[in-house]
Amino acid sequence: MEKDLARELNSRHVQMLAIGGAIGTGLFLGAGTAIKQAGPSIMAAYLLAALFTYWMLRAVGELVLSDTSKNSFIEFVRAYLGPKWEFVVGWTYWLCWESLAMTNLTASGIYVRFWFPAIPQWVTSLGALLLLLILNLASVGLFGKLESAFASIKLIAIAALILTGIIMLFGGQTVGGHQVALQNLVDFGGFFPHKFIGMLACLPMVIFAYTGIEMVGLTSGETRNPEKNIPRAINSVGPMISFCYIGALFVLMCIVPWNEISASSSPFVQVFSLMGVKAAAGIINFVVLTAALSSCNSAIFSTSRIIHSLAKSKQAPIFFGKTNKSRVPVNALLFSTVFLLIIVGLNFVLPAQIFTIISGVATVSFVFVWLTLMICHIKMRSFRGRKGIFPMPLYPLSSWLTIVFFLMVLVLLLFTADTRISLFCAIIWFVALAIGCSLFYAERRSRKDDEN
Repeated sequence: MEKDLARELNSRHVQMLAIGGAIGTGLFLGAGTAIKQAGPSIMAAYLLAALFTYWMLRAVGELVLSDTSKNSFIEFVRAYLGPKWEFVVGWTYWLCWESLAMTNLTASGIYVRFWFPAIPQWVTSLGALLLLLILNLASVGLFGKLESAFASIKLIAIAALILTGIIMLFGGQTVGGHQVALQNLVDFGGFFPHKFIGMLACLPMVIFAYTGIEMVGLTSGETRNPEKNIPRAINSVGPMISFCYIGALFVLMCIVPWNEISASSSPFVQVFSLMGVKAAAGIINFVVLTAALSSCNSAIFSTSRIIHSLAKSKQAPIFFGKTNKSRVPVNALLFSTVFLLIIVGLNFVLPAQIFTIISGVATVSFVFVWLTLMICHIKMRSFRGRKGIFPMPLYPLSSWLTIVFFLMVLVLLLFTADTRISLFCAIIWFVALAIGCSLFYAERRSRKDDEN
C-alpha cells in the first residue's frame, strides 16, 4: 500500500516552520528598500499588515480544522471552488514558494559576498541549493528539528539586537555621528517623511516579509493532534513575527537615522558596521545568511508537499505522489529543486535586479492564494451555517476587510517600475496556467472518451 505523509510535526515544529518561512529576506534584506520608501512609518505598515495576515491565518486555521482528513488547505480549494481552481491555486502556490526560495538563494549569494566579494552570487546559490536538497531528503521529523534550530537562531539574534538597541538607547551612545535616540524617528522628515503615500508604497515589500506565514495550513497533514497544535501555532506565530519585525526596525532606526540606511544590503549588517564592531557585523551577517537558508529550506519543503498534494488529487503526474521509506515525497522534492536551478542562471545574468523582481512575483502569487483561501473560508462558513472549532474573529467583517486590503496591495504594485515588471510576469504565469489547465482537462476528457 502507498505510504502517505508522516504525522511527525508537533506544535513547536509547526510554529518554527511558519517562523522559518516568514522571517527571512523580507526583514533582513528587503527592509532596506521599504525603509527608503516609508521612513519610520514602515512600522505602521508592518502593524497594518500584521492585522490582516493574522485574520487570513485565522481563516486558514478554521478552514483546515473543519476537516482534518485533508492533507493541506489546497484540498479545500477543490472542495469549495472545484478542481480547475485547485489546479490554478495549487500550481500558483508552488510558484509562490519556488520564487520565495529563489529570493533567499539570491540573498545568500549577497550575504556571502560580505566576506568573499570575489565569489559570484550564482556559485553560492548553487551550493546552498544542493545542501538544502540533502537536508530535505531526510525524514520530516528530522527536518522539523533542523528547521526549529534555524528559526531559533533568527529569534535569538533578533532578540539580542532589540536588547542591544535598548541598552544603547538608554546609554546615549553615538553611532555614525548621530546619537542613539528616539528623536531619530522624527528628526529627518518626521514619522511620515514621504507622507501617507510613502507608507502605502512600502506595503508590497512589507507583505512580502509576511509571505510563508500561512504554512501552518500546509502542514495539517503532517501535524500530530492538529486540533490542538494548529490553533496554538497560529495564535503564537503572528504576534511573535510582528514583534520581531517592528521591534527590530524600531531599534535600527533609533541607532541610525532611516535616511542613512542603504537599500542595497542588509540594514542589520550596515548598522553594526557603522558601530565599528567588525566582528559583530560578521556575526549578524552569518545570522542573516542562516535566516535566508532557513527560509529557503522551508520553501523547498513546501513545494514538494504542494506537488504531492496535487498528484494525490490527479492535478499533477501521479509519480509525484509517491513517497520513499521515510515518507518524504522524493520525486516532488527533486522536481522542485531542479526547477530552482533557474535562479542560479538568473543570478549569473541579472545579479543586481533579480531580488526585487522575484520578490514582487512572490508577493503577487502569495496574495492571489491568500485571497482564494479567504473566499474558500467564506464559502465554508456559508455551507456549514455555523462556526468551526477555531472560529474566525469578527466574521464576516474581518474576512471582507482582509480581501479589500489584499486587493489594494495588488493595485499598489502598479506604481513602481520594478514591481510592475513583477506584476506583468505574474499575469503571464496566470495566462499560461489557464491555458495549461484547459489543455490538461481536455486531455483527460479525451482519455475518458477513448476508454468508453
